[in-house]
Amino acid sequence: MSEPNPYADGEYKWGPAQQSGTPAPGTPGPGTPAAGVPQYDFPPPTLADGQSFTPPGYGYPPQAGAQHPVPMGGQGGAPLVTLGDITVVGDSIITPSGTLPLRGAVWNATDMSRTEEKIPTHAIILAIIFFIFCLLGLLFLLMKEKTTTGFIQVTVTSGGKHHAAMIPAHDPGTFQMVMSQISYARSLSAM
Repeated sequence: MSEPNPYADGEYKWGPAQQSGTPAPGTPGPGTPAAGVPQYDFPPPTLADGQSFTPPGYGYPPQAGAQHPVPMGGQGGAPLVTLGDITVVGDSIITPSGTLPLRGAVWNATDMSRTEEKIPTHAIILAIIFFIFCLLGLLFLLMKEKTTTGFIQVTVTSGGKHHAAMIPAHDPGTFQMVMSQISYARSLSAM
């Protein structure tokens, strides 16, 4: 579908209709950058020593001895993921029991929380009061209240060290949130 119609008379050109004297879109003009020059104003990536970095074109292998940009998650950079008192930064895991290597780390999570459903006290009182006046007061007994208590235990083992963190569970979705963060940490450990 990228070829023009072979049965056309040859006068139609791809793109919007051209008026005489205006350059075609994509051709360099007085205010248009040349072909191959990016049209955004983001600064080019820089190396740790401040030099600019131009990556090789698509499909070319990296040059031997070529410098590469410093990743954002290096030592002292922004945390990639935080689980309780476990923080993943760059290629290490920082815990109160020491710094662990990220590569080859084993992550586990155990759900030690429970969700209870009970009738709240004010519903029982309203059911008793309105039962005396009419039998509709029994509908107050249908009110339910869910409370989640407990913790999610997250453990990480790497480099002969082990650390466990306890994350409080506030609602039933806490375990799914922690598991999504652990799956991200596992993908970082596999790199």
